[in-house]
Amino acid sequence: MTPQGAKTAEQQQRRTLLIVLVLNFFLFVALGISGWIADSSALIANAVDNLSDTAVYGISWLAVGRSAKMKRGTARASGIVLVIFAVVVLVDALRRPFFGPEPVGVTMMAMAALAAAINLGCLFLLKPLKTEDVNLRAAQTFSLNDFFSNGGILVAGALVWWTGSWIPDVAVGLVVAG
Repeated sequence: MTPQGAKTAEQQQRRTLLIVLVLNFFLFVALGISGWIADSSALIANAVDNLSDTAVYGISWLAVGRSAKMKRGTARASGIVLVIFAVVVLVDALRRPFFGPEPVGVTMMAMAALAAAINLGCLFLLKPLKTEDVNLRAAQTFSLNDFFSNGGILVAGALVWWTGSWIPDVAVGLVVAG
């Protein structure tokens, strides 16, 4: 690839990562607020996951065009961020059965559907960025995992709504965190 072609590819990667970063930050805010209002561990776990994804996309954005050594370092930092956020979500999910009312299943389903649509959009944005870059491949993997998590939250929301039990919410919250 010519230097100009590489620069254009890097600009495309940066622009796409910035769009995906903003979408994930929006999801963090929306899922966090709705998770708090609906008292849903699964939505809060998904919100925290989207915050960690936002951080990872930011780190990936910074790594575009940098050396392989820096890219490996940013990939390592991304992994550390994910572990920290997983611990926070696990603590929240484990306390939920003892403190708090039943989650609101309809809110869980609505927000999971919205998040699934946005994550699918992120996948379509990231797919054309064919690259061997570990950070961009990680970004695609995170969006795909989030899409599947949203499906789990949708099912958990339906079960919470149908049974009136908090168990599906906490179970999916733990899975999303893990």
